Amino acid sequence: MTTYTPLPIPSATLRALRETDDSGRPMRPCTAREDGEAPAADGSLACVGSLLRCCLRDIEPGERIALVSYAPLRRWAAEAGAEPGAYDEAGPVFIHADECGGPRGDGGHPLARPGALRTVRRYNADGHIVGGRFFEVPDDAEAGFTKVFGEAFAEPDVALVHVRALEYGCFQFEVRRP
Repeated sequence: MTTYTPLPIPSATLRALRETDDSGRPMRPCTAREDGEAPAADGSLACVGSLLRCCLRDIEPGERIALVSYAPLRRWAAEAGAEPGAYDEAGPVFIHADECGGPRGDGGHPLARPGALRTVRRYNADGHIVGGRFFEVPDDAEAGFTKVFGEAFAEPDVALVHVRALEYGCFQFEVRRP
């Protein structure tokens, strides 16, 4: 059976985002409060339990975090020599405001909460969307994600997959062709 690995935002990209995000704004850190909310500089709330894209785990009370603009397809395209054109987009993600140790390696998929609604977008080597689907995380999240990624990569032109939250479209994580 093929293993599909969710990828966090790479450490070099995180260092850059902590200086200036992908929309050209400086990072404005805040501290996640004990009550589960952290007021960000832009007035938004960072809920404890929101996914940190640097280490693919939930925000915990007391952590220094930041809400930054991130363009995952743009970053991938620069590395791959692709031109996503109109498919390039940036959106908000939470990261640690300071260096973190990356994923803890506890296995499983990030935010694998049964019933969570996701979209799974497929991109080709040019960075263009070549399909996608709605996905509700099942009770056996590992098997569910394995199945949905297997379906995506069964298409020979799929180079990578982005998982996004259905409600707001926020980028969750990326999986590349094994």
